[in-house]
Amino acid sequence: MACSENCLPVRRWLTFATGLVECLCFAGAVFGWASLVFVLKSEGYFSSLCVNTTGVNGTQALDCRGQDEQFSLVFTIASFMNNFLTLPNGFLFDRFGTTVARLFGIFLYTMGTLMVAFSTAAFSNLLFPALSLLAVGGILFLITNMQVGNLFGAHRSTVITLYNGAFDSSSALFLVIKLLHEAGVSLYASFLFLSTCSVIHLLRTFFLLPRKFIPYPLPEHYTYGYESNNYTVPQGSLCETPLDMNSPVKQGVQLFFVWHLLWLSVMQLRHYLFIGTLNPMLQRLSAGEPSLVSKYINAFAITQLCGVLCAPWNGLIMDRHKGKPRATGESEYEADLRASVLSLFLTALQCVLFSVCATIPSLPLQYLTFILQVLNRSFLYGGNAAFISIAFPSCHFGKLYGLAMALSAVFSVLQYPCFTLVKDVLDGDPFYVNIGLTLLSLVAFIHPLSVYLHCRKRASQWSKSKAVTASS
Repeated sequence: MACSENCLPVRRWLTFATGLVECLCFAGAVFGWASLVFVLKSEGYFSSLCVNTTGVNGTQALDCRGQDEQFSLVFTIASFMNNFLTLPNGFLFDRFGTTVARLFGIFLYTMGTLMVAFSTAAFSNLLFPALSLLAVGGILFLITNMQVGNLFGAHRSTVITLYNGAFDSSSALFLVIKLLHEAGVSLYASFLFLSTCSVIHLLRTFFLLPRKFIPYPLPEHYTYGYESNNYTVPQGSLCETPLDMNSPVKQGVQLFFVWHLLWLSVMQLRHYLFIGTLNPMLQRLSAGEPSLVSKYINAFAITQLCGVLCAPWNGLIMDRHKGKPRATGESEYEADLRASVLSLFLTALQCVLFSVCATIPSLPLQYLTFILQVLNRSFLYGGNAAFISIAFPSCHFGKLYGLAMALSAVFSVLQYPCFTLVKDVLDGDPFYVNIGLTLLSLVAFIHPLSVYLHCRKRASQWSKSKAVTASS
């Protein structure tokens, strides 16, 4: 029996709210790595790699750079898998639909939480597959939830960016685990509880999400969920209809993707290296004072919660033209594309400011760095998903989103040689590497410039064609 007209809005809002909670509490937990590392160190994970050394004045000190390198490697592999496997996951989602993709993601996430729960200092290497499974399962939660934006047409970009902001904020989950650990709750209990939460994910899958997809634009009287008999809404109509080679969708679309990939990759590398090296950086700036390091780690994790508040600003920037009269001759596609220019530019600017602050070796300044980092990260990932949904056919969203994330993952592997360079060549001082990454971040400005020039070219072409028509 299909859902009545009255219950449809309730179900849509319930789907939206529970999806927001799912992204906020689970999906991007792996990016709270700095908080979890603090706990893992206290539990003795990889402690066998710490060695006694003799200082300049003959004092004995414990050198744990090998331990830090292993923790950095765990995060590097997990973040790489998070992005690289988004490509096959995107194909899985586009080919088999929401239910299959989510069941696979829930399985991976549950396995990851169980591996951490049953890991010990003696089996530290379990962290490698565990964090990777958490990362890949979490990104599947995000991919399958972003389509909820299709239920709220005029606010579609806002919903997509909000979910990406919630994904960023979920990194605070490991802060909660850190605080619980300090209060006496074991890692085993915390991660076992997370594994039992898979029941909630299963309930959402079967009762509040479609078996296949939520189409865009949304058909009239569209229903979904366990009661729906509307599973066969044509999802591929946009793809099956041949596109005019002179249409704005085709013109410059390959170049858009190249510049968008570069825009995403350089900023993502900057963020991954910052997160992966945050613990040793704070130890260096605080002269190894554990209480001070813990204080700043907590501050960083708390600021991550603000991602869910920052991300909708980006969506509002991209949706600001909705409901307003478009320029004469401008299509909805062109209006959406033009509205994305400001978002792309602001994201690149935020990254440069964040990178400059991270480069300056001042401990109090890192509070500002944390704020800029979470603001930029929420704009980056929300803007990435929203731009792909705008610039390319929606039926290919999963594949193109996955391809962008996978290719950017290859680029992000550079974080590990950067970390090795800092550790082995620069004696732990990341100053020159940070300067190089700041300069590299400037490349991101090419993307908004290319989109702006494309929009201006399209407007100019329309004006010329109108003038020719008038003269004839």
